[in-house]
Amino acid sequence: MHGLFDPNRPDPKAVRRIKTLVAERFGLPESTTLAVAELRCHEPDCPPVETVITAREADGTMRDWRVAKPLSDVERADIDMLGRRP
Repeated sequence: MHGLFDPNRPDPKAVRRIKTLVAERFGLPESTTLAVAELRCHEPDCPPVETVITAREADGTMRDWRVAKPLSDVERADIDMLGRRP
């Protein structure tokens, strides 16, 4: 089974923690599907690594949030700041 222990795969506990924090922060119903991914960017205008969180509501509505740090470094304070203007 190739890829079973992929060292680049995000920690499932960290992914669950982020999903829980986002669901609580935005009061998302259980019918909302949340996806969390860590992306690398090689463009000069973006951080080298960012965490992207996508919520898909039951009606098909989608929302995305980005945190400019690796998935394992995302904290409650980062999630609390999502959706707020600086």
